[in-house]
Amino acid sequence: MTTFLPLRAGVPGTIEASVTDLGGRTVVLARSIEGTHRGAVDERSADTLAVAARTALKYRLPLVFVLSTSGADVNDGAASLHGWGSTARAVASCSGFVPVLVALTGPAVSGPALLLGMADIVVATDKAFAYVVGPQAVADFTGERLTAEALGGAGSLSRNSGVIAGVVRDEASALDLLGAVLAHLPNSSDDAPPRWANIDPPDRPTPELADLVPASATGSYDVRDVARAIVDDGELLDLWGQWAPNLVTALGTIDGRPTGIVANQPIALAGTIDIPASQKGARFVELCDAFNLPILTLVDTPGFFPGKDLEWRGMIRHGAQLVAAYARATVPRVCLVLRKAYGGAYIVMDSRRMGNDICLAWPVAELAVMGAKGAAEILHRRATPEERAAAEAEYSATLLTPWVAAERGFVDDVIRPDETRAKVAAAFALLDSKRENLPQRGHDNLPL
Repeated sequence: MTTFLPLRAGVPGTIEASVTDLGGRTVVLARSIEGTHRGAVDERSADTLAVAARTALKYRLPLVFVLSTSGADVNDGAASLHGWGSTARAVASCSGFVPVLVALTGPAVSGPALLLGMADIVVATDKAFAYVVGPQAVADFTGERLTAEALGGAGSLSRNSGVIAGVVRDEASALDLLGAVLAHLPNSSDDAPPRWANIDPPDRPTPELADLVPASATGSYDVRDVARAIVDDGELLDLWGQWAPNLVTALGTIDGRPTGIVANQPIALAGTIDIPASQKGARFVELCDAFNLPILTLVDTPGFFPGKDLEWRGMIRHGAQLVAAYARATVPRVCLVLRKAYGGAYIVMDSRRMGNDICLAWPVAELAVMGAKGAAEILHRRATPEERAAAEAEYSATLLTPWVAAERGFVDDVIRPDETRAKVAAAFALLDSKRENLPQRGHDNLPL
């Protein structure tokens, strides 16, 4: 890593900042100095973090933090808290303008832990941990005794909260992963993503996809195999893979164009959408939209995951997050219905009326309010089992086909699986010049 220009090099503290290189890209990097006050952030150190953020915003460069901090410096009193406030404001100002990436290499405690929640992408080493309220306070308040790792270890944060997009071995691996993410992103929202050199033909046939989806409507498969067949050279960067595994969010390139991929995952909860999946999808769609990445949505979902617990925890509100993210997105959007597309879950997965630019479907796709069995049970609940079976077969034959949706303009083209990459690549090539005018307003008030 080559340092081009130090920032505030003469200011003592636990943070050092510079303009440097990461993966061949110029970035502004702020790093915790290990071994100094356990990385505790005093007012001057917080000001260094804020200067790094303001420099990144001013010169439209990605902002990268390498953090290992025990929190605000107790010895600095209230000044350290005010310093943290200035850091938080500066980082918030960067959001949506420049990528904010974090490598967590140790603890992130109390206020500074919230920087992780403000970042676009966070990766962590396997020994890292983070929390807002520590184990002792948890024990005093609830009586439950936990270690720092059990409360906020990297594994826990990646599986349970979605704070961490990937867990790696060490700092070098963390920076390599952030460099791989950055290779798909522009320096700022003012720029287009970097076009990759590509020797994988955009019209390459994908015959392997014909046998991937099981004949049974309840059979499962790994949707990442579909995505790998579509993207260049099968290279897929899966983010937040441990959290909400029923929805895949990944980066790849299609004909050299960095692309965000959102896909229902049939091998986890049958591809249904629950609260974590809604949050994960919304966050990723907004990331892609902020930094001009086109979005490919792969749909195979039987609906929202049912349950009293989910409803009481706010499925309506959190489900609306995914709705809002797609509805606001102005980047090129291609939707491909692979198999099941039922009810409201299909609508929120970037359906035509949600604003996608091009909608494709495989011949086995089923677009409807619900599956044939559920529809027959509702519409013919007083019928005999034989009559209900006949009604189910008729419903499947006449209404659960993509051609019905195509006749109504909800699907642009019903394509064979073997031409999937060619059709998707052609669609994104067509949409390369897409531009939308945004409404003049401060901000919307849709759910966070």
